[in-house]
Amino acid sequence: MFKKSFLKKLAKKETVTASFLEKQLRKGRIVIPINRKNKGIEKPTAIGEGLKIKINTNIGISTERTNAKTEIEKLNTAIEAGTDTIMDLSVGSGLKSIRKKLMNESSIPLGTVPLYEIALDVERRKGSWEKMTFDDIEDVLKKQAEEGVDFFTIHAGILKNTLRILKRKKRTGGIVSRGGAILARWMYVNKKENPFYENFDKILQLAKDYNITLSLGDALRPGAIADSTDELQISEVYVLGELVKKCRKKNVQVMVEGPGHIRLDEIAFNVSLEKKLCDRAPFYILGPLPTDIAAGYDHITSAIGAAMASLYGADFLCVVTPAEHLRHPTAEDIKEGVIASKIAAHSVDVLRFKDEWRRDYLLSLYRSRRNWKKLFPLAIDKTKAKKYRENLPVSDDICTMCGDWCSLKIVEKCKLLK
Repeated sequence: MFKKSFLKKLAKKETVTASFLEKQLRKGRIVIPINRKNKGIEKPTAIGEGLKIKINTNIGISTERTNAKTEIEKLNTAIEAGTDTIMDLSVGSGLKSIRKKLMNESSIPLGTVPLYEIALDVERRKGSWEKMTFDDIEDVLKKQAEEGVDFFTIHAGILKNTLRILKRKKRTGGIVSRGGAILARWMYVNKKENPFYENFDKILQLAKDYNITLSLGDALRPGAIADSTDELQISEVYVLGELVKKCRKKNVQVMVEGPGHIRLDEIAFNVSLEKKLCDRAPFYILGPLPTDIAAGYDHITSAIGAAMASLYGADFLCVVTPAEHLRHPTAEDIKEGVIASKIAAHSVDVLRFKDEWRRDYLLSLYRSRRNWKKLFPLAIDKTKAKKYRENLPVSDDICTMCGDWCSLKIVEKCKLLK
């Protein structure tokens, strides 16, 4: 699947051995999203068990915001802040054009949700996306594969039976997945099974031909903690476990997407369930958000849930911005979301990797000595840290919180720490 030289180089970056990386890759516990056609990835990444926790950032135009230049700015902001992958979730006109621009600009793997383009294309040609067929689906999948898209979110776990459960079990948050909602409506109108599920073998063959990683979408993730770990969500995880097995048989790289709005006391169970039913496939979590009331601060809510989920085995975090549920995010929102996810990931990585722990140790050491110049490069957000130290009307040897009553200086004068 990958050359030895490539794996050796990537293993060094991941601070693991090449043999470990190869073994985990072979077992399906790790994925490396790289389309055979994509020659522009300068910063490849490996995602999964035994590695540092990775981060994905979603960007893309909407029907209300169509400025491609702004999305390029968000891409560069996310990369600079430390995201490992990017997803183009564009909906609106000119999808192919903006995707090409993002791919030309991106030095990291790029993913999409092909269903968005499929629905828009069918709507344009046939008057309604409800007239979608698998031929329409396959056509867009092939086009995006040929363009070099590295990973696809495929919503193949929501089935006709789901609609019966949904009718019987009323949800507070309904279906919050855009892909899930589209397919639920399509199945209801056409009285047919999910075409992604029915034709999954064909999708697998295409993914194998281009070495595209499949990210099995959680179409039924809870959109409110009132729906946390309900029958709809769990029913989909069972289906995704079945699809993971099919991917493994075809040697197609696969990861599984997860919840959603999840109560704090149910996060560990959700991670454990995915790992058990999906044979420890890399777990890509959207949040989880353990409370619903943090409008404007959902990047913090997500970081809390993501840290806990990572501790219990989640591998891949999806950035949630302060604008979540409220508006299309700005570049500054993207930066805040990435930084929050980086903090969540690092809080767990520091327990597992010596180089991550040493970074904390050194920063603490330099802070105790008020050596700001050496401290800044170790901070997750170096720019913000420097900004807070600008134009201080006091000596560089102290901060303005304590001033002359600096606890560190008081103890130093007693020579207790020397």
